[in-house]
Amino acid sequence: MVTIISSTNRPGSWTLKLAKYYQKRLLEKGLEAGLLSLTQLPANIIVSDLYGKRSTEFEPIQDIITQSEKFLFIIPEYNGSFPGVLKVFMDACSFPESFYEKKAALTGLSSGKYGNIRGLDHFTGVCHYMHLHLMPLKIHIATVKQEFDDNGNLFKEDTVQFTDEQMDKFIVF
Repeated sequence: MVTIISSTNRPGSWTLKLAKYYQKRLLEKGLEAGLLSLTQLPANIIVSDLYGKRSTEFEPIQDIITQSEKFLFIIPEYNGSFPGVLKVFMDACSFPESFYEKKAALTGLSSGKYGNIRGLDHFTGVCHYMHLHLMPLKIHIATVKQEFDDNGNLFKEDTVQFTDEQMDKFIVF
């Protein structure tokens, strides 16, 4: 099972829009992937699902993560790094069965001009600690608001080319 993780809990985010685009394109390429948005996390996750506690609200999310063999993280830039809710999510997931020795690809995005380069580097350290094997090709999409057409598709030729290359490599990774 493959799961795309929209790594913010911000409603109506560009991150979720990009995650849905990846999901659609992967399906067109023959790979069915589930989509988990961190907007689905329990509102009280910091109290209910850390330090060995497990709420009934988080259990279905944990089941998805446990059953997944590969992940594609779509990660927005928050204050020069990745969203804190992504770290809380990783901490809430059971260890080691959630991520240990599984595979992942990373895609960063930002409204600015660097596409969350630093945030992906920071998150790479977390992934390595958790023994999550990362695909070497990481994509950074800058000025993300200018990348989509009215139908929710990426349209700039170079961005489409790079994201397609990443998806093709992810499928065989």
